[in-house]
Amino acid sequence: MSAGTVLWTPPADVLDRARIGDYLRWLRENRGLAFADYQALWQWSVDDLPAFWRSIWDYFDVVAYDQPTATLADPVMPGARWFPGATLNYAEHVLRMPGVADDDVIVLGYSQTREPVTLTAAGLREQVRRARAALRELGVGRGDRVAAYAPNIPETYVLMLATASLGAVFASCAPEFGTRSVVDRWQQIEPTVLVAVDGYRYGAKTIDRSGEVEAIRAALPSLRHTVTIPYLTGGAWDWPASTEEMAYEPVPFDHPLYVLYSSGTTGLPKPIVHGHGGILVEHLKMLALHHDLGPGDRFFWFTTTGWMMWNFLASGPAVGAAIVLFDGDPAHPDLGALWRLAEEAPVTYFGTSAPFLLACRKAGLTPTAHPRLRGIGSTGAPLPPEGFAWVYEAVSPTVQLQSLSGGTDVCTGFIGGVPLLPVYEGELSCRCLGARVEAYDADGQPVVGQLGELVITRPMPSMPVGFWGDPDGRRYREAYFDVYPGVWRHGDWITISERGSCVITGRSDATLNRGGVRLGTSEFYSVVEGLSEVTDSVVVHLEDPAGGPGELLLFVVLADGRELDDELRAKIARELRTALSPRHVPDEIHQVKAVPRTLSAKKLEVPVKKILTGTPVPEAASTGALANPESLTAFEPFVRKR
Repeated sequence: MSAGTVLWTPPADVLDRARIGDYLRWLRENRGLAFADYQALWQWSVDDLPAFWRSIWDYFDVVAYDQPTATLADPVMPGARWFPGATLNYAEHVLRMPGVADDDVIVLGYSQTREPVTLTAAGLREQVRRARAALRELGVGRGDRVAAYAPNIPETYVLMLATASLGAVFASCAPEFGTRSVVDRWQQIEPTVLVAVDGYRYGAKTIDRSGEVEAIRAALPSLRHTVTIPYLTGGAWDWPASTEEMAYEPVPFDHPLYVLYSSGTTGLPKPIVHGHGGILVEHLKMLALHHDLGPGDRFFWFTTTGWMMWNFLASGPAVGAAIVLFDGDPAHPDLGALWRLAEEAPVTYFGTSAPFLLACRKAGLTPTAHPRLRGIGSTGAPLPPEGFAWVYEAVSPTVQLQSLSGGTDVCTGFIGGVPLLPVYEGELSCRCLGARVEAYDADGQPVVGQLGELVITRPMPSMPVGFWGDPDGRRYREAYFDVYPGVWRHGDWITISERGSCVITGRSDATLNRGGVRLGTSEFYSVVEGLSEVTDSVVVHLEDPAGGPGELLLFVVLADGRELDDELRAKIARELRTALSPRHVPDEIHQVKAVPRTLSAKKLEVPVKKILTGTPVPEAASTGALANPESLTAFEPFVRKR
């Protein structure tokens, strides 16, 4: 990694202004600990996990009905035991909303289906109280599953908190998910109550989902009750009046809070169970100390209820931050829509995806940044240097851009930013506190300054409690621990610099291995999609069983009306050779109409590779998990030609 261009530096008084500065003072006064810089703080946080995570528990004043007998009773992965003996409730901590007055707005819901909805702190507590009482009327109790086929609107948020308050287990699917995709997820957990919208508007389109809701009901015999939100007509859902007082079910630290799902592109989606306590302490740490969120902030992340960033956003009030929800097409009527929303709200932390930022750059947007906007988050895919540059040139030179990497598996980011460190172009600023992320070489040894497998060598509290329906833990072990016993293998390529910053270069299972040199895909896409003629691309490497160099195949989506010709092929090859290396020049370049992506917009190199090596399309990927399943069939003709 090069020295890197510094795009943002912390203000001189950052320790006085940022929440992590207050945490450092607390450590000094209450633990007698002082650290010269962030790197020293991070090192302590991963060397002494019990001391660090107990400091998070105490600093944020976690409310426990029964106190823990230890912080980390067993550090062995998988199966590390955090805060044994403790009982608590996640929903109680979210609704505690420290530093927030009853009449302060805490939830702002924007939608293309209806007018905006706002909830004050008192209003949110009242809605959750009534929803909780209604769920109890429906027979929901501790351990039962409640499913939401609903978008990113206040009703879904209220339902999640009410479910958690009962010790029941929540799961959600965005209503753009097809019937098969939803059933594949929820048949595994057997929900007893379904709450669903009847439809929604996506930009200018009206989408009725009543047929899908009926099909889902018919496929889930475990359902006892279905509640329909009349959202399609712009209506809101008001839970029945009740005099029942609010209460919280005390549950063990690792009691299931919600079930998140892997993308499910091959086989059934993995039902990843997250616990009350692990999610709570991780999100308190991340939101307050890394994102610097607190009372007075308005926290937005563009997400759907089918992506873990919705669950991450949902914890905002636990650190006193109001959350801004959005349901609809982020490009309607144009790509400036979310930026205008951020100005209207006004948003202080704007979270989105790398593909969205790159699309804004390609469209030549220069959005007006509201003076209160001080943080921008990017995740979902690696953000290349030009994405960083665009934010500072076109949006604001004063915001802190935090590129994050993490995932559904841990429901957080384990690499990101922090107010104490500068932002380097194209780099994730740091490994997050309590997350011992390392790069392993081909021999399973840690390396610095070299490309390696991203691994986590010590446990984190928000690692899954397990997978639903996996009593012996076999599926869980195979997912993360089959390559390096006792070490979590995440499936990404990473380079960690001497200063602790990181670069993610794509999925390790989509490796481009040319002449024994492993190449990440993100830098490849950065060059190809930087060309004005190319709007999207996907690259795969097909190995040669005889040990030769194999074939590197590039598929491009071109701007409207453009056809791929030899001149453009030569231009692409020339740009790759110049910017990267001769090894990056594809053997073949082809045009397709679309690149296959998941519902959360991630590219799917592996299913494309499977199809090109002879796997039938239905076996290469579960089409219900794709935003554009028809895109897969476009690769079949190339198999026949080959």
